[in-house]
Amino acid sequence: MRRVTVVDYGRGNLFSIARALDYLGVAHQVSETPSGVAAAECIILPGVGAFGDAMQGLRERDLIAPLVATARAGTPILGICLGMQVLVAQSEEFGLHGGLDLIPGTVKRLPEGGSDPDAIRIPNVGWRTLNGVRDDPVAGTPDEMYYFVHSFTPILTDRAHVVATVSVNGFEAAAIIRRDNIYGVQFHPEKSGPAGLALLHRFVSLAGEDLFAA
Repeated sequence: MRRVTVVDYGRGNLFSIARALDYLGVAHQVSETPSGVAAAECIILPGVGAFGDAMQGLRERDLIAPLVATARAGTPILGICLGMQVLVAQSEEFGLHGGLDLIPGTVKRLPEGGSDPDAIRIPNVGWRTLNGVRDDPVAGTPDEMYYFVHSFTPILTDRAHVVATVSVNGFEAAAIIRRDNIYGVQFHPEKSGPAGLALLHRFVSLAGEDLFAA
């Protein structure tokens, strides 16, 4: 049976993702080995914490090379929150750190709101509506809300790779990104109720209906 592979590198909320996939009836497995990732047919890369620490976790488990090779070979991959950020070339969070370089760009800190009493405090935490959602098989509709927790955002070299944004203190931060088979979402779909579950369902369906358990 084909399965979705959830990558375990010690920096992700695996329990919530597993519960969401179970609810959707998605056949899945968790892997922390290079061979498991190299053989994956569909990948979810979760992540919480700091960019440099996440890359260190991937490095310690020798997962960087198989992740990059598998993604570049056309395997569908979905990065969630910090897992989205490490898809890009580099980050300025606590110094300059190299990422997986699957999507050109640099992760930078979200802008502060200054003296504006209506400004969003950083980190950006809470339910937000997406803006500028373009037609895409995984993205939903502009009226859907998702749960965000982040202080940094990827600034992509090619804005064509931005599928949807979220407004943070006058700045349109990337909320969904895509380059071919490589997707990233800044929010947590596994914590975003029906809209988040629907997005996960669309991503898995893109990889193949046979990934859903009978």
